[in-house]
Amino acid sequence: MNLKKLAAAGLSVVVLAGLAGCGGSQDKAADKKAGSDLSGKVTASGSSALLPLAKDASAKFKAENPNVSMTLNAGGSGTGLKQVSEGSVDIGMSDVFAEEKLPAEKAKELVDHKVCVITMAPIVNKDVGATVKNLTKAQIQDIFTAKVTNWKDVGGPDEPIVLVTRPSTSGTRALFTKYAMDGKEEASNKSLETDDSGTLIQSISQTKGAIGYVALSYLVNNKDVATVAIDGVEPTLENTYNGKYPVWGYEHMYTKGEAKGAVKAFLDYIVSDKYAGELEKQGYAVTSKMTVQR
Repeated sequence: MNLKKLAAAGLSVVVLAGLAGCGGSQDKAADKKAGSDLSGKVTASGSSALLPLAKDASAKFKAENPNVSMTLNAGGSGTGLKQVSEGSVDIGMSDVFAEEKLPAEKAKELVDHKVCVITMAPIVNKDVGATVKNLTKAQIQDIFTAKVTNWKDVGGPDEPIVLVTRPSTSGTRALFTKYAMDGKEEASNKSLETDDSGTLIQSISQTKGAIGYVALSYLVNNKDVATVAIDGVEPTLENTYNGKYPVWGYEHMYTKGEAKGAVKAFLDYIVSDKYAGELEKQGYAVTSKMTVQR
């Protein structure tokens, strides 16, 4: 074989080897991509204030990870914390720190994931909202402790104040008690008591003279009730970020021990920069944008 034929043969070997190498890399890349498909299940329960966010994030996360099963329920922060502590769900959603609802030894077993900030707004029936657009914190406290029982005493119509209250297991109630009521316990109206925020809004919209409070996330596009400012400050994301509005808290997703697999991936997705814009669209605040911390 002459030198030209040897050179050609050698070049063929090199080209074939190169093609084989490329094919192997592509196969490995394809295998790696196929092997990265996430699977498993995620179960969560707890805060009704956090449920809309959890549902939205779940739908978007599942669109990217179709092999993950998602089950979400409300029930209140106390319920969510109890269930994650017992191991019956993967995530316990809460408006308050676990220490406020669980014994210290149980709370220590949980890992806190602060996924966002929630703003709580006083809301009233629209007949009241036509004249009562602002209340002082002292007036809020007088109303919810039933010290004041008629709207005319705070600049509103001459009609009874009807409280739409939340149960003691509610994290929303705990947060409102701490930051709006300064620790004063609100009166309970068992006939209209609920921890379902949708039901609470409906009750207020249909009951003359009614007042309650709800997460800002339930008021994005809602025209059935009127919000009330506190000490002249409107319950908005802007006023939450700048620290002017006082009634806000962190939203927590607790796990028993460190999160793993699909649960960890879901939690990482919620706090990612990719999802941050979706948080604000739904009325939640991004934790990293807060100018004040608690």
